[in-house]
Amino acid sequence: MRVVCVITEGFQHLDLAGPADVFATAGLVSRRAAYTLEVTSVVAGPVRASNGLATLVETPIDEVTGPIDTLLVAGGPTVDDHLRDPRLVAGVRRLAAGARRTGSVCTGAFLLAEAGLLDGGRATTHWLSAGDLARRYPAVETDPDAIYVRHGDVWTSAGVTAGIDLALAMVADDHGHRVARDVARGLVVYLHRPGGQSQFSAPIQAVPRSEPLKELQTWIDEHPEEDLSVPALARRMNLSERHFSRVFTDETGMPPGRYVEIARTGAARRLLETTDEPLDVVARRTGLGLSGSLYRVFRRHLRVSPGDYRRRFRDKEH
Repeated sequence: MRVVCVITEGFQHLDLAGPADVFATAGLVSRRAAYTLEVTSVVAGPVRASNGLATLVETPIDEVTGPIDTLLVAGGPTVDDHLRDPRLVAGVRRLAAGARRTGSVCTGAFLLAEAGLLDGGRATTHWLSAGDLARRYPAVETDPDAIYVRHGDVWTSAGVTAGIDLALAMVADDHGHRVARDVARGLVVYLHRPGGQSQFSAPIQAVPRSEPLKELQTWIDEHPEEDLSVPALARRMNLSERHFSRVFTDETGMPPGRYVEIARTGAARRLLETTDEPLDVVARRTGLGLSGSLYRVFRRHLRVSPGDYRRRFRDKEH
């Protein structure tokens, strides 16, 4: 199964290396899961990534011929510099037309959008760039939260390491979840997160400037079963409820109630991954109360049920 990866000067190295190692490892764990890997760009020769490492391109994009199973476009911090390159955009469009499926990692979605390959479909990209993608390409339904999105034969993923999730999902689609699981274990990575799982987490979204708020966040994360209502947290900070809510929201970008819910969801995820506790016990231990509340927050933040999450991510060795 031929995988052709498109890179540009200044690309994110892990956008290429992560998926490439997933596909290569698949052939090692299962002889029937063999992929061949090629790298192309506008011109042949060394193409330097944003981290300074160079990748040798042997065949320029204009000269890539023959059937392609998977076309994968890498992103990177310099993708904007390449969107107006007609050879690159035309090359991506041509290769996609002859590929069984097309995918992008991170801001590689911008090149797919520029080539018209995302029009009328749903896509994702790095959460920092999702708003820009939505504004510049209104014909694309941008999901700023998903780890990866599959719309027909076009796949897009969130930033950087989400390319590994994307490639694992492709391997699972090609050869089954057992092979994808063995690849994940071989690479010592988290096993195949579902595409709908949120790419956000409380630490990513909410980093306050003040030390007292950082200490409060740590305490919330470590004590999800405590009373974490606004009145209780305001008392802990020796602030009025109104002032506390305003300061917390200003410094973290989210109201305290949302942060608490995300923190409790994270605590519940860890219990589901590492224990056999019943769902009602998990809900109680993480301050979510009843199993129905646990179900609702998982559907809201992760787009899977707690039971499905446990089946996917339970550490079999615990």
